[in-house]
Amino acid sequence: MKLRNQQGHTIDLIFPIAVFFVFAASSLAVLLLAANIYSKQTADADANYMSRISLYYVNEKIHQNDKDGGVSIQSLEGQDCLALQTNLNDVLYTTYIYEHEGQLKELFIRNDVEAHLKDGKPIMEINNFTMDVIGEGLFRFSSVDPDGNTQSLITSERSTL
Repeated sequence: MKLRNQQGHTIDLIFPIAVFFVFAASSLAVLLLAANIYSKQTADADANYMSRISLYYVNEKIHQNDKDGGVSIQSLEGQDCLALQTNLNDVLYTTYIYEHEGQLKELFIRNDVEAHLKDGKPIMEINNFTMDVIGEGLFRFSSVDPDGNTQSLITSERSTL
């Protein structure tokens, strides 16, 4: 049997290298597209979370302080505030939740002490926070986050239902 000495062609070397580069370029393109989609989805989720968190906070505070007639909207220094009244050891307290100087703030104070908007504890940054009574024990809250996203929530006192 005679062995033939075959000479290789340059295509035998170039073809596998070309296939490798096509595979590498395709992998890189898919990776870049996936990273772009992921970053957009993450940014959208963060924006949605930040615009809704203030409303979830208010909703939870209403349900924590849900006593018959204990939830109302009052004016404090000309600003609408959600007022949550509580009786602790026969002393009346009110928690005010309101927007002041670009912050959602909360002020927990005894009813016999004068309340000031500047004394509230900042909760989070917010551009606008509005509240309306739309029925007995039924409230509408709207908030605008720093990115300009607007969200609304309608909630009620459970004890009035």
